[in-house]
Amino acid sequence: MTWHWRYENANGGEVTEGVTPSDAFPSQADAESWLGESWRELLEAGVETVTLLEDGRVEYEKMSLRPE
Repeated sequence: MTWHWRYENANGGEVTEGVTPSDAFPSQADAESWLGESWRELLEAGVETVTLLEDGRVEYEKMSLRPE
């Protein structure tokens, strides 16, 4: 099983330009830890929300990168 992030802009479109594609992570915890370290750079690149996928299955979606 592998985990990866899908990046989305404010309109819900997938962001692929200006960001490095998400690595495949061996666990959900590894993917979440990486996001905790990288969310600021993603936000600066135009990513507003992220979706976490496990082998194509959505674990959770449209998580905002903006602080509450």
